[in-house]
Amino acid sequence: MAGIELAQAFWEEHGKPMLKEKFPQYTDRIAVGLVGHGSECFGFDDEVSQDHDFDAGFCLWITDEDEREFGFKLFRAYSKLPQEFRGIKLQKSSALGSGAKGVHTISEFYRTYTGYSGAPETWQDWLYTPSHYFAEATNGKVFADPLGEFTRIRNEILNGMPEDVRLKKIASKAIAMAQSGQYNFKRCLQHGDRGAAMLALARFAEQGAEMLFLLNRAHAPYYKWLLRAAERLPILGEETLALRTLLTDSQISDENKINLVEDFCFNIENELVNQSLSPAFGDYLEPYAFAVNDKIKNSEIRNLHIVQD
Repeated sequence: MAGIELAQAFWEEHGKPMLKEKFPQYTDRIAVGLVGHGSECFGFDDEVSQDHDFDAGFCLWITDEDEREFGFKLFRAYSKLPQEFRGIKLQKSSALGSGAKGVHTISEFYRTYTGYSGAPETWQDWLYTPSHYFAEATNGKVFADPLGEFTRIRNEILNGMPEDVRLKKIASKAIAMAQSGQYNFKRCLQHGDRGAAMLALARFAEQGAEMLFLLNRAHAPYYKWLLRAAERLPILGEETLALRTLLTDSQISDENKINLVEDFCFNIENELVNQSLSPAFGDYLEPYAFAVNDKIKNSEIRNLHIVQD
């Protein structure tokens, strides 16, 4: 059973009855789910994932006010739930705020990822906070949220990135892809430095996958889950196969790799045109990057160096 399914089953069979019995006056104020760090929160867990940081627990999120009123009692009640569920043992945890599962305040949970008690508050925060923090703050599944506060902040992070910040990130990825994939990969091969060529190709693949998330208005996860998550994207998600092929297929020729890079960039260029972010310029991504940057309305953001990595 996948981690999210296990957590939800544990909640339904043991967590929900515990709240109804011991905290009936507060059940309409407690959010429940599994969100945060870990492959199970992204739905990527498997048998290998169970060798560490894997259990049947779930998260309970409460406001700061409610934490002062009944938080420690809720923590104690959670700690007394069955220590094994369907053959999976629960990990030991200490007081509020420790560990991925258990009892958290809403503000403490989001502060871990955004630096604030909620969503980012400035464009600088949106621009400079690594995308994988936003992905971890909004992954997984919320099983219940009668108060709605946890979900309200979750939706702000999912949908609240300023468009000018998205454009800056797209421009930066486009420049990086042009330099690493369309230019330096071939140049390194011509120099006979295959190690440098492979580094350029890996950088291209990572930047390309992150570009897919930006074109989908989504947050890219940590690199080890990047390709698996990109495959699920509705816009150009199928192009992830080309990136996997570039990174893993040792049988294809360098010429075919160059062609795959160009084909991938061609599809990105078309999508930039489709989203009215750039006119068509031809086959090289660099002019598209500057065209996207020129569409940024905020002069402070627009005038920052185009490369933001």
